[in-house]
Amino acid sequence: MTAKAREMQAEGINVLSFAAGEPDFNTPEPIIEAAKKALDDGFTKYCPSRGLPLLVEAIQRKTARENKFNCEKNQIVVSCGAKHSIFNTLQVLLNEGDEVLLFAPFWMTYADQVILAGGKPVIIPTTAETGYCPHPDQIKAAITPRTRAMICNTPSNPTGGAWDRNLIKEVAAIAIRHNLTIISDEIYENLIYDHEHTSFASLGKEVASRTITILGVSKTYSMTGWRIGFAIAPPEIATAMANYQDQVTSNATTFAQVGAAAALDSDPALISGMVQAFTERRQLGLGLIRQIPGLSVTDPKGAFYFYINVENHLTGKINNDIDLANHLLENAHIATVPGTVFHGPGHLRLSYATNPNTITEGLARLQTALADIT
Repeated sequence: MTAKAREMQAEGINVLSFAAGEPDFNTPEPIIEAAKKALDDGFTKYCPSRGLPLLVEAIQRKTARENKFNCEKNQIVVSCGAKHSIFNTLQVLLNEGDEVLLFAPFWMTYADQVILAGGKPVIIPTTAETGYCPHPDQIKAAITPRTRAMICNTPSNPTGGAWDRNLIKEVAAIAIRHNLTIISDEIYENLIYDHEHTSFASLGKEVASRTITILGVSKTYSMTGWRIGFAIAPPEIATAMANYQDQVTSNATTFAQVGAAAALDSDPALISGMVQAFTERRQLGLGLIRQIPGLSVTDPKGAFYFYINVENHLTGKINNDIDLANHLLENAHIATVPGTVFHGPGHLRLSYATNPNTITEGLARLQTALADIT
């Protein structure tokens, strides 16, 4: 959808895009300056596959300070984005036929990467009524002798749902009881609203020993194009991931790692303006969406997405969310993402990582288009 929107924009069509999952702000200047200086200082060569030592040390400081757990250097692997970190994790963790629990709606890459690693995705549905959080009984019922791991994404893409500490403790207890690995994707950890983030690995050594924490700088610091993510895993898994990555990409870009280290060690005030802007856009968008007849949306507790239920408008010629998304792009000139790709049909995901004028105008176009369809 993002690619189609850009093609139309290049043709001079005024397309308003809510499709891209990235902040619309530029990377903060101190981070850019650190990377520029790194180039001048000769950080243009290979570095250890696990990551540049100065970044590894910055990650140790960050997790102790923000995530409330300590890790050793041999537990850290820096990769080309959090997506790459998850890919490495699944490649070294899964054997053919191993099952991985996914909580729908989920970021579609999870299922594809499980399959690429020879595994089988097992889908556990969640609903708006539970804030898109699973019930522990659902997890227990889905476990089989082939279950190897679960991927937990909180805050969530696409729903903005976030798990509270009690749920995280219950899920961790299930993982311990059934000898499962927790893959905890926490890439949106700092973009939260009326919510306190809890890392699985902060619950104690027993939980941390079976948790692979996925983190990065893309969302928090508006560094999506820098492609720096990292995993914190038990030492033997981290070693396997580093060895695997060494044969695929070697290291992530060296000077970008210097910029990432500067980001992790930066003053929190560096990103507070972005978080405040997302908070204001969230409130603006929720108010406007709830004025549109036939739509419903939950309050996102994290990330920067509205996950809108459009089932009331799926009638007649447009009877699924994919057709609706295409119709909105072609006729209303707004780009959205259909919920079906997240294993959540009947919904649209709209990113509010865009300016308030676009949110206001785009949702006005959405209201007009839905009224015309109805």
